[in-house]
Amino acid sequence: MEGHDFIIGQEFPDVKAFRNAVKETAIAQHFELRILKSDLIRYIAKCAAEGCPWRIRAVKLPNAPTFTIRSLDGTHTCGKNAHTGHHQASVDWIVNFIEERLRENVNYKPKDILRDVYEQYGITIPYKQAWRAKERGLQSIYGSSEEGYFLLPLYCEQIKKNNPKSIAEVFTSGSDNRFQRVFISFYASIKGFLNGCLPIIGLGGIQLKSKYLGTLLSATSFDGDGGLFPLAFGVVDVESDESWMWFLSELRKALEMNTEIVPQITFLSKWQNGVGDAAKRKFPTSCHAVCMKHLTESIVREFKNPRLVQLLWKATYATSNIGFKEKMVEIEEISSEARNWLQQNYPPSRWAMMYFDGARFGHLSSNTDEFNQWVLEARELPITQVIEQIQTKLMVEFEERRAKSKTWFSVLTPSAEKHVIEAVNLASTYQVLRSDEVEFEVLSAERSDIVNIGSNSCSCCGWEMCGLPCSHGVAALLFSRKDVYAFTGNKYFTTASYCAAYEEEIHCVPGKTELIKEGETTLDGEIRSVRPPKVKRPPGRPEKKRMCIEDFNREKHTVHCSRCNQTGHYKSTCKSDG
Repeated sequence: MEGHDFIIGQEFPDVKAFRNAVKETAIAQHFELRILKSDLIRYIAKCAAEGCPWRIRAVKLPNAPTFTIRSLDGTHTCGKNAHTGHHQASVDWIVNFIEERLRENVNYKPKDILRDVYEQYGITIPYKQAWRAKERGLQSIYGSSEEGYFLLPLYCEQIKKNNPKSIAEVFTSGSDNRFQRVFISFYASIKGFLNGCLPIIGLGGIQLKSKYLGTLLSATSFDGDGGLFPLAFGVVDVESDESWMWFLSELRKALEMNTEIVPQITFLSKWQNGVGDAAKRKFPTSCHAVCMKHLTESIVREFKNPRLVQLLWKATYATSNIGFKEKMVEIEEISSEARNWLQQNYPPSRWAMMYFDGARFGHLSSNTDEFNQWVLEARELPITQVIEQIQTKLMVEFEERRAKSKTWFSVLTPSAEKHVIEAVNLASTYQVLRSDEVEFEVLSAERSDIVNIGSNSCSCCGWEMCGLPCSHGVAALLFSRKDVYAFTGNKYFTTASYCAAYEEEIHCVPGKTELIKEGETTLDGEIRSVRPPKVKRPPGRPEKKRMCIEDFNREKHTVHCSRCNQTGHYKSTCKSDG
């Protein structure tokens, strides 16, 4: 392999550099190495294959750390056949090989390490060795999981110091201060939500994959242009009814600290792990809908029929009781089990437009999955690194959106403006009949709809659902010579509200090195140290339970005993005396 040949007189900065060079050469040229002498002033090694004459000797130069090759004997006669594994390809060597790749991509997988080592050096290393190297490499770059918990209180204090009025609290359990939970909400997010976002909060969680596991809980909203707006997040040791009750209690307190009246909120979630009960108890005036993305994924997973998804969406958008019942009958015709499953687990009042009491402003699915993408690659890192990843992303997003909104000159945000323009274009093709001052009948080629501009409603339900006039509503407004923009009603879709959402800045927090220095200078007892939770990730690769669809329909094999002629056991386990 090119670049891995030595010459007599070749020099190296120090003994460590020379050792690494010899190791690299042995791995790259596929021969095993036997070290005869290695200290601070000399190094002697030979090929480990019996009878192979290759040998190298290097010494330290006087008055300098430099090492130079004094002799290089023989050429390899061993065939250089160390392809499957290599004694020199240690975990430390692999760590050195993958370090830069890990810095660029935290999600660099052990299987990718195996591939890259093979492609570059032509040797095969064990999967377990690659996995250990990744673990050690992450710890070298980002610190240990234990260090993350130890630094967590300091990190939270720095968040509050650099971002006044923000909330960052660590909760522990037991006399030994074991980590239990942490809740974080930046003041910029709280103020932005109250002043410029839709009164919708998506609730979700994602499993962390560090040594001590845990779950990241999040509360996210939508800005006036439909973008993700993270409001608060936290990490809990175990996701449960109790942890969701705690999280929503902290969220309620965060909002009450910054407004006299907490707005009526619509929650969107997967409707599991006690989320619904917690939302109802902590936000009694709120409404709670099932995230439609989750519901459609669930029905596909349960019944393996995409036709059910199409009918589910039609039932969701049904504008009358009759229309809804017709779609539910069609679902039952395909699968009575699917209809029963829906009724038992997801009542229509939690997802169907006809029966849901709250306002969703066109958002039937939460955006917590989009938020989870922010930390997807950081899930294996210490807890402080996960929080830092979120904070950095928040800083960037707030700055970019603040700058972007300064280029907007329309009353409404771009997506809302587009909605109105499209509605105006469609409205020009309709015929409008006036019933009285506020009620109109709007006729199109396909249907007839009743619009009431006094209550901002239309029989198509589009106006009520989106919070912006539908095309039928726009037709009625234009017919009565009204300003369409005066009926866009909700402040949430205005450019001014969007700017208010991102008005506050989020400031950075010192990195790990600075936090460690801060910890060393902090007086004992002023900030308590936190120990990791007792729950640990099991060693080795997680098991995957693979299920084949055909297995569900396959008839089970019945065992038969040849001694007593009965079923349910073999001859070897037969208890019959005969």
